[in-house]
Amino acid sequence: MDSRKLIMLVGALMVAAITAFAARSMLAGSPAPEAQAATVVAVDGPEVLVATRALPVGTILDASALKFQPWPKELVENAYYLRQGTDMSKLIGTVVRLPVTAGQPLTQGQVVKPGDRGFLAAALGAGMRAVTVPVSAQTSVAGFVFPGDHIDLILTQSVEGDGPPLRASETVMRNLRVLATDQRTSDQKDEQGNTVVQTFSTITVEATPKIAEQIAVAQTIGTLSLSLRSIADNASELDRAIASGAVSVGDAKDSNAEEAMLDRLANTPQTGNTTYAVGADVSRFQRRTVPPRVPQGGGMSPAPVVAGVGQVPVGPKVRVTRGNAVTEVSVAGKN
Repeated sequence: MDSRKLIMLVGALMVAAITAFAARSMLAGSPAPEAQAATVVAVDGPEVLVATRALPVGTILDASALKFQPWPKELVENAYYLRQGTDMSKLIGTVVRLPVTAGQPLTQGQVVKPGDRGFLAAALGAGMRAVTVPVSAQTSVAGFVFPGDHIDLILTQSVEGDGPPLRASETVMRNLRVLATDQRTSDQKDEQGNTVVQTFSTITVEATPKIAEQIAVAQTIGTLSLSLRSIADNASELDRAIASGAVSVGDAKDSNAEEAMLDRLANTPQTGNTTYAVGADVSRFQRRTVPPRVPQGGGMSPAPVVAGVGQVPVGPKVRVTRGNAVTEVSVAGKN
């Protein structure tokens, strides 16, 4: 290797070493970036009532749907609910008649209270009907059912016949949404200072036209009782329906549309596939089968019942008349 190439190679190595040293010095001398905390801007204004989630038309308000939040003073309107002068308990059970987006202030014209004109019309979903069911303190979960809850209806009846009647109860309707009750809050206080709440005698539920007809018939058959549903029941039943293929969520990629569809399915009243219990399920001294009925106006005599075996017919009989003599001949087992 000649001297010229050797000098150029040594020079290149020196330049590379100097560049690397300078870069290292620059990186070591620069301060590390510091994370700066976000500045929270305090809102100068009163606290107004806002929606914690989207509230579509027909939503029955509960305590989790609303909260008080500071609002800019120059944007506050007279129709807003201010913390000062607003009784939250009077808004629980009211119905949204105009849609409210999440975080938007609630206005006085967006809700309608029970007893006001148009309350049930605003609470009802499209194609649904309102049905009022008479209940008692024993059949209404002791008054612990409120608007917005979901219930099942249990029909209890006694089937009469020849012998002891068959007593049975059956869950005939499921997942009915409570629209209103005739519950009244009095001004009386108990020893602890709590407001005395009187139990209700009627309850109004949301149902399809067909279920509304069935409820009207059920009231004439026997006694209707309420069974309060857990919030988790709707989700679990919906999951089972989707897994079995009874309900299809479709191929829609719109998450909002899918959520609205699932919410609609979870709040749909259901009938059919009923469960039941009879007296024998509770006591060994009660019946399990429907008692036979004695025919009226003559004709064939009723089939005898053998104790412990059930109904054992001896077969049909015919009447044979020979002159003035009339006899009955059994034709059981004869072809």
